[in-house]
Amino acid sequence: MKKLNDKQQLTLTDSGRKPRLKLPPNSCETHSHIYGPQEKYPLWPGRLGEPICSLDAYNEMLDRLGFDRAVIVQPSAYGSDNRCTLDSIAARGLKTTRGVCVTRKDISEEALWKLHKQGIRGLRFFLIADDFKLEDSITMAQKLAPLGWHIQFQDDGVWLEEAVNIFRKLPVDCVVDHIGRIGAGQLADTNGFNALLKFFETGRCWIKISAPYYMCTDGHHGKNGDFPDYEQVAVYVRALLEVRPDRLVWAANWPHPQFPLTDKPDEASCLDVMADWIPDEATREMIFVDNPSKLYDF
Repeated sequence: MKKLNDKQQLTLTDSGRKPRLKLPPNSCETHSHIYGPQEKYPLWPGRLGEPICSLDAYNEMLDRLGFDRAVIVQPSAYGSDNRCTLDSIAARGLKTTRGVCVTRKDISEEALWKLHKQGIRGLRFFLIADDFKLEDSITMAQKLAPLGWHIQFQDDGVWLEEAVNIFRKLPVDCVVDHIGRIGAGQLADTNGFNALLKFFETGRCWIKISAPYYMCTDGHHGKNGDFPDYEQVAVYVRALLEVRPDRLVWAANWPHPQFPLTDKPDEASCLDVMADWIPDEATREMIFVDNPSKLYDF
């Protein structure tokens, strides 16, 4: 899965398997990142990056899985320098692609509208980095409300109960990455998930079924060398389905940041489990097509 380009930089290439699950037309993958090259898109000071994860490799992954539409999310590696994300959206085209950005806290209304015209539909709060604090979402949401954007949140560990108290105050919808990234096994933040589930009922919250390996004690490795079934995650997904299937979307989380280049999770496995978790074809079409069309304004 790796090669050296002419400048001897590591480059991620797509060599994964095709999934068993066949997707309906206009399915949308809602959370992946593009990286590099660093001479064109330098890292934000103090941040770690990935090898070159090009738009071409991302498009190959989308084709392999069967996705027509995509949402490119600003990675923490670039801070509020959105050039790589915006260039990638422009290259794919607004007919099929949207984005989620990171900005400075003092961004102007004019600058926000410019981002909107470039396909941005949300602001990312990656709370594991220091671009924003949770409390900043109240002020930023007031700026975003006229554009109809959402705020996308991600943290890990015990964080959701506090976050839900903030979500309730926002004048915009919130999007929660990776099923809340609540941890695994006995360390799972079940109280936080229950708080999220209650707020989920309001319809003002969207949740990404993505990166199930963050919530499994065995990561992304299957039993006896088989493809993983992520069974530890199934109970959470089924609970969400019972509440608001119209507020769920799916994402690959490509290129699975922070995993070694030679040990990346298998996107097809993350997709194939949807057939077991959500056997109803109409509900899957809602999650892959209808919901992201509404959330990202396709």
